Amino acid sequence: MKLNYHNLRPLILLFIILLASCKAEKKKQEEEVVSLDNFAKADSIIASITLPTFPDKTFDITEFGAVNDGSTNNTDAIKKAIEACNQAGGGKVLVPSGKYLTGPIHLLDNVNLHLSEGAEVLFSTDKSLYLPAVHTSYEGVELMNYSPLVYAYKKRNIAVTGKGTFNGQANESNWWPWCGAERYGHKKGEAQQRDDHNLPRLRKMNEDAVPYQDRVFGEGHQLRPAFFQPFGCENVLIQGVTFTNAPFWVMHPIKSTNVTVDGVTVSSHGPNNDGCDPEYSKNVHIKNCIFDTGDDCIAIKSGRNDEGRRVNIPSENIVVEDCQMKDGHGGVVMGSEISAGVRNVFVRNCQMDSPELDRAIRIKTNTLRGGFVENIFVKDIKVGQVKEAVLKINTYYGIYDNQEGEHIPTIQNIHLENITVEKGGKYGILVQGREERPVKNITLKNIEIKGAENPMLVENSELIGFENVLINGEKINAQ
Repeated sequence: MKLNYHNLRPLILLFIILLASCKAEKKKQEEEVVSLDNFAKADSIIASITLPTFPDKTFDITEFGAVNDGSTNNTDAIKKAIEACNQAGGGKVLVPSGKYLTGPIHLLDNVNLHLSEGAEVLFSTDKSLYLPAVHTSYEGVELMNYSPLVYAYKKRNIAVTGKGTFNGQANESNWWPWCGAERYGHKKGEAQQRDDHNLPRLRKMNEDAVPYQDRVFGEGHQLRPAFFQPFGCENVLIQGVTFTNAPFWVMHPIKSTNVTVDGVTVSSHGPNNDGCDPEYSKNVHIKNCIFDTGDDCIAIKSGRNDEGRRVNIPSENIVVEDCQMKDGHGGVVMGSEISAGVRNVFVRNCQMDSPELDRAIRIKTNTLRGGFVENIFVKDIKVGQVKEAVLKINTYYGIYDNQEGEHIPTIQNIHLENITVEKGGKYGILVQGREERPVKNITLKNIEIKGAENPMLVENSELIGFENVLINGEKINAQ
């Protein structure tokens, strides 16, 4: 059959028109995100988040055999209370005032684990209780490992609430020494996470695309569990509670949607004690929290290297507001496990102040991680002091091993407004892009930074837009 070009011409023209229309619509959507004033996009994200709701039923763990003496193992009693709550259609699992020792807690659908004021949940130092291994993640790579202390796997409508405390009991003799640092209790010759059978083995499995089910760690390995990890969950609330003495990352919602973190206190200074690390997650609202951490206060992530690119789920639509950041490597951070990208992050009305806070806003990646960061909006921030920089963008991030690859990161649309800084640290602004792909579209408006040793260091960035910006009393013009 011979094709007639004149007959096909209308179809070709229609295809071209549709293609142009799709491109125009995509460009329009991108421009809308970047141009929205007054954080209207942030408000629409908050409005779209579904909060969990629960029937008015209470399941007191003491009625299932729990004892508040701080030494009795209450793992089974808490498990029975959660199962009864779930089987009854949902409700509140109540932890009354007192000290309750337990192994890991696994949440089920429609369960609100509620800690009364004066309640302290102490997690056992017996590592065998955190087995069998579960599907979890370590530094952006999925695996089978020790159970997180509080864990939910592919659940809906879950919460941990109340005024009580989760105490992970991690310290220089429990969990922390596995990081390999002497200051956290590690002794020369003891096993630690960088030994060949731990992280190097996991990294190789990542490169080789070994299925997560075959990445079995746990007993005989030294990879620490997260504290609270909702994995693949929907409609999650974390409200009012305190987390302390965490083995590893504190709150790690991964592959989860509609996550609200409200009024939570994180006071934990161990290794990798990030406060909240949304990863591959969408529609996350973090508000009214206090972060006093041993690592980043909030770190938004999306997988490490090849795995992040395979999973290919960006973290997006994340709003942080009315929070207080104290100690930590960074106030709000994107990276370094960022290979699937991060977009649409809004930060407003926060206070950041500590001689041990390194940066206020930080983006960290490299050419092994790659990824993208776009549409980051920050406004109305009061910074007392930071050690290194108010804004740091680093595309050469690396703490050990070779960090150079072939995945040039894309960083664009970074907007800061209405920020005051009393003591700016080593740099006011520090930007280190890549010559192959410079950072694009940074704007700074109504910002005053005092006491910076160096006003700015900017490498491989397109012109930065400055409007009413003072650093060390001098007005800054476009760079």
